[in-house]
Amino acid sequence: MTGIAAPDFRHLLQLSDGRGTFEHARFTEPRREGGYCTDDMARVLVVAAREPEPSGAVHGLIGLSLDFLTSAQSPDGAYRNRRDRHGGWCDEPTLDDCWGRSLWGLGVAAAHCGPGPIRERALAEFERGARRRSPWPRAMAYGVIGAAEILIADPRNVVAHSLLADAAGQMGRARDRAWAWPEERLAYANAVLPEAMIAAGWALGREELAADGLTLLGWLLEHETRNGHLSVTPVGGAAEGDRGPAFDQQPIEVACLAEACARAGRLDDSEQWVAGIAAASAWFCGDNDAAQLMWDPDGGGGYDGLHKRGVNTNQGAESSLALLATQQHARHLIGVAT
Repeated sequence: MTGIAAPDFRHLLQLSDGRGTFEHARFTEPRREGGYCTDDMARVLVVAAREPEPSGAVHGLIGLSLDFLTSAQSPDGAYRNRRDRHGGWCDEPTLDDCWGRSLWGLGVAAAHCGPGPIRERALAEFERGARRRSPWPRAMAYGVIGAAEILIADPRNVVAHSLLADAAGQMGRARDRAWAWPEERLAYANAVLPEAMIAAGWALGREELAADGLTLLGWLLEHETRNGHLSVTPVGGAAEGDRGPAFDQQPIEVACLAEACARAGRLDDSEQWVAGIAAASAWFCGDNDAAQLMWDPDGGGGYDGLHKRGVNTNQGAESSLALLATQQHARHLIGVAT
């Protein structure tokens, strides 16, 4: 594996101000006119809360993102997603991905932050949101992963158990081996679906559900590997029979695979999960379809997209957070030097 450095939060901190983390960047500079989004702030909470020994600045991101999610949440538990540079909300509360990702972030904060105000706030806000149910599979999958994290901090949490049980009954199983995916097309953040199956199966003691998730993740990892490296689903999705490589490829797809492989590795000692994280790490370091470096070693930001003949070198929040998440898993499960 081509080595990847320890998580470097400098660029993420550069994208952030007192309200949140700006969604877009022009190269390394934040595009303030684009404002902020809840999707990103939930991911900020995930990576900041997971740091084992955060600096003061990184610890500050925990409070910043938690405050943002508090403001985004409506009294009935739904979430707004778009906020302008002046702090005004631009949309109405929904149960879209921003809802599920917020529950994920809150669950990680509750699991990784010690007893105290942060955990208490995360639990309270999780419970408000997790009483709702989203019609969207990926939103529910993120919520399931958050609920599984909550049970680490609060094993008897009734709201988390209820969300897991309701979601588990709706999870699609793998189909035939040629196209095992439970949907007609691969779309975006694909690995979150088998990760949710693994998380729910583990939390509920349903071994068959966890096994189905492991099988589906193994199929996805094989499907998104080409010539020994990751060749992930492009922005437009992919169906059975589509031939790769295809572009544009997004770092979030790679990070989702790393997240899912890390969870799978906690339950199953197969070497394919460590190999999956290694491949995700190597993708950022140039072991990809265009043989291009996908991050900026000088500042720590992740590049926004991989094209057939080059790279989108803007370093927005989503891509930089995908890099940080992958670096965290590489460090913890592959022994990358810190």
